[in-house]
Amino acid sequence: MICHDTSKTSARRQTNGASLCAGGGRESTARAKLTVLIPCKNERRNIRDCIESVQPLADEILVADSGSTDGTVEIARSMGCRVIEHRWTGYANFKNWAISHASHLWVLVVDADERLTPQLADEIRAVLADPPADVDAFSVRFQTYFMGHLLRFSSWNNPATRLLRRGRCRYIPRRVHESVDVDPTRTRRLKGRLLHYSFWSYDEFFEKYTRYSKLSAEELRDRGKRAGTYDLLLRPFLRFFQLYILRGGFLDGAAGIQICMLMAFFYSFAKRARLWEMAHVQREPRHGALPEPRISAVPSSIVTRSAEPARATA
Repeated sequence: MICHDTSKTSARRQTNGASLCAGGGRESTARAKLTVLIPCKNERRNIRDCIESVQPLADEILVADSGSTDGTVEIARSMGCRVIEHRWTGYANFKNWAISHASHLWVLVVDADERLTPQLADEIRAVLADPPADVDAFSVRFQTYFMGHLLRFSSWNNPATRLLRRGRCRYIPRRVHESVDVDPTRTRRLKGRLLHYSFWSYDEFFEKYTRYSKLSAEELRDRGKRAGTYDLLLRPFLRFFQLYILRGGFLDGAAGIQICMLMAFFYSFAKRARLWEMAHVQREPRHGALPEPRISAVPSSIVTRSAEPARATA
């Protein structure tokens, strides 16, 4: 693997207050230092606001880019961040690679479409002031927005491990919906939330979840799962009932019904349909391999009768 570190010189990174992303100098030297990791690709719309939200907390902001072409890297570098670049190797593998390049023991993983709230930042400061020896990771919950509308329910605010001790935690190698491998007895949950601005258009949703449906289907196939009529016909309806009724999606109004419909009748159906495709699709015939269609001869009596003029009726 080839890693390109496009950060400024180490001497510049170590200069107190020289970088907007340095963030240090305000805390006691006894405080554990923090690297904020932002994995991204083509996040020009989000990257500046994301960086600004973590600047007051971070001792280092590490932007791990997987091939941006929209100026994301240039924005991050102009704000003083340390930027590393690598080809995309999958969600879990890419994050594991990036975490290994963090300068500090504690790492906070923040996606580019997320924002750190002051409440969560204060909680993390308290943790870093005296890190508990028996804890390796902290999970956080989210406050998710769909096209700018808050989703309070709809199963979009489940906790995820984001603050972790480097060397003790790794992402489990999965194609999608990656999670951290850590002893559950050595985890805690923070009360503050990350703001998550998920989608601003249907185009963004379809682009992301078309990709997710393929990766999820491959994950199911690798686990020996198959899709049948029950999966294709009933699972989307059951998923909608779960999200919209059991998990309160109806309380999110018009935004709630849209996200529940999309997750059930697009994503849930598409990943099962792709799983069926992997097992049942027929090989496409080569050019010229199909026989010419045979057209049965029409009996002459039918032709004769059809050619006769219709008789006038009385």
